[in-house]
Formats: sequence, C-alpha cells, structure tokens
Amino acid sequence: MATSKKFYIETLGCQMNVLDSELAAAALVQAGMLAVDRAYDADIVLFNTCSVRKHAEDKVYSALGRLKDWKKTNPGGILGVMGCMAQKEQKLIFQLAPNVDFVLGPGRLDSLVEMIDQAETGRKPDRSSSRLICVSLDRTAHRHTDVLDSFRQHNPDRVLSPGMPLDTVPLDTDTVCVPDRPSGHGESPTLVRITFGCDQFCSYCIVPFVRGPEQSRPPKDIFGEVQHLARQGISKITLIGQAVNSYQHTDGEKQTHLADLLYYISDIAGIEQIDFVTNYPRIGDDLLKAVRDLPKVLKHFHVPAQSGSDTVLKRMNRHYTAAYYREMVDRIYGTIPGSTITSDFIVGFCGETDADFEQTVDLVKYCKFRNSFIFKYSERAGTKAAELYADDVPDDVKRERNNRLLAVQKESG
Repeated sequence: MATSKKFYIETLGCQMNVLDSELAAAALVQAGMLAVDRAYDADIVLFNTCSVRKHAEDKVYSALGRLKDWKKTNPGGILGVMGCMAQKEQKLIFQLAPNVDFVLGPGRLDSLVEMIDQAETGRKPDRSSSRLICVSLDRTAHRHTDVLDSFRQHNPDRVLSPGMPLDTVPLDTDTVCVPDRPSGHGESPTLVRITFGCDQFCSYCIVPFVRGPEQSRPPKDIFGEVQHLARQGISKITLIGQAVNSYQHTDGEKQTHLADLLYYISDIAGIEQIDFVTNYPRIGDDLLKAVRDLPKVLKHFHVPAQSGSDTVLKRMNRHYTAAYYREMVDRIYGTIPGSTITSDFIVGFCGETDADFEQTVDLVKYCKFRNSFIFKYSERAGTKAAELYADDVPDDVKRERNNRLLAVQKESG
C-alpha cells in the first residue's frame, strides 16, 4: 500500500461510533496513510454510520450521492461504509449507492486495512473495484457462539496526537446519543470501551442486531489501555458501553463489575477524572458507593428512562417499572448528595395514550433531571416493535408531546 494515500472519516451517531472512528484512523495511520480534513482531498473516504433512526441512514445515502463527482475526478478513489448501517443494510447499500466500494460492519473493524487493500488490488479494467462485504453473522440465524466470534472486539493501542482529524456529524437530537455530562474544563474525556454489543433487546432498538451480543473486556486489557493513555498525558477518561453498568467479567472464581473497575482505575497515576455511559436502569448500591467514595469519579449518571408509563415500558421491553425508576433515583440522590442525573425519553411510542404521556411528564417532574434527551418515536425495520405494533401515534401528536416534555424538562431541571 502506497504511503501517500490520504483518508477522510465522517462519523455519524453515538459515542461508540466516535471511538470506532478513532480506532480506524489509528489503524490507517499505522498502515502509513495520512488523515485529511476534507473528503475531496482524500483518496479514501469512509462513512462510519448509525442505524438508530431512518433519518440517520437517509443522511448517509445523501452524502454518498454527493460524492459521485469525487469518484469521477478520483477514479482510483475508494469509498467505504462502516458501522451499524453497514451491518444492517449490507448489499442494499450497493444498490442505493453504486459508487461504494466496500461495506464493513462494526464487529469487523479489525479488517479495515485489509478491505482497503482488497478494494485496490481487485480493481477491474475500468478502474472500478469489486464490491466487498465484511460483516458479522446474523444474530437470529446462527448459533450464539458463532455469532459471538463474528463480532470481534478490536481495541488496539492508540497514539492520540494532532493530525488525525475526525469529522463527527451531529445529526440532530433524534440521533445523537452522546449525553450532555458535566466533564469540567479543558480536555475532552478520552473514550475507553469496556463492553461491546447489547443483550437488552428493547423492542424499538436495532443495536443488539447490528452490534451483536454483549461482551465485557477483560479487566487487564482495560487497565492496560488506561495506563497507556495516561502515559500519553490523558487525564480524563469516559468508560463506554451500550449498557455500561452491566459490565461483568469472570476469571475463575473472580468476578469484576463496573464498581471494581472504578476502584482499580482510580489508582492509575495521571488519571484525574473518570466518567461512564450509558447506564441501564439497574443501578446497584455497590456502584453508588464507588461513585460516592472515589473523588476522581464524576457524581453523575446518565440513565435513560424512555417512558413513565408501565404499559409503554412493557411494550418497549424495558425490564423495570416507573416506580422502580423513582426508587432508583431516590437512592442515587440519597447516597450521593449533590449528584446529577440525565435521561432519555421516547414520545409517541406505539399505543402511547394521553394518560401514558402524562405519566412520563410526572416522572420528569419527580426526578429533576439535569437534562433529558427527548426523541419522537421512529419505527425501525427489523425491530420487534415494527413487527408487533402499529406506529399509530400521529406525527403532529408526537411533535406536541416532544415540545411539551422539553418545556417540562426545562422547568424541572
């Protein structure tokens, strides 16, 4: 591979994608390539994509279409689609965006350099490349162990330095999953993945299918990565996972949970601030005590509630009640005075009545969230909600509920 190749990565979606793009950029730099900050200056253009909402996918297809001119002026250029949309759409991407050269799922990030090599060496006489797909196995059609093996954890050492620009696109409040968290001043926290995939199977969510089964990294790998970052001068880190507080690693008779990680990482020299996102509403007392007792850990929890109605929560396949969520909030505030909580809500979910929505309003008022991220429900093909329930709340009602809940949050926060 020529060392003069230049690449550009555009990132859409959540903090998982932000980290994946950083890892992809590091791999390409290590392979001798150079990062640039404009697509039209690059030989290789990569889109790291989101599938949480259809709007996110539409933005990618529009952007790919706009690169037709880039392809014409760069007949040797390589265009790749990575991330959740790649795993979900697969061959459909080539049908809707024929200028794409390869599709790479989030569980096969370790194959990125190889895919670029294959796209270059496999070119046809007209200089177009063979269409390549590298994705993980379908979770619903294969044995669990085989699926697990196909979603590979890829966490190489990173050298964080200037000159590796990553263009992160804030799609809108319907798709951006990075919560607003009190991280202090100065440097932005560096992301460290501790879990990959998700086993929650919320009925509205495609993530368990595009990111695969939940896997927890070995503690020694996490400690090694944080130590490596600390030696580079990184002092603030954020531990990330789809349900970060479900972290659990077993080694013989020893079990390690998120609370244990916080104690161990707090002892690493040079690390001054530790954060973690995103939590499923299942916060244990051991985690609360760790956050309370460790000065380096931010006294903040991002815990999506999604609804205040038990009927809607059951339909969403969320395994808790509104009463449990209130009790959890009481324990957080009671154990850690002065702590803050942020949350997510979906309005207009299938079958949500006015009474259901009023229960959500009551929950927001009760919990006094520092902030809430409020989304209108959007049906996603491939989810249980799309299979089982009609998207029967009119869009104007969704908009009204969205605006009202935003106003309630502003008054309560």
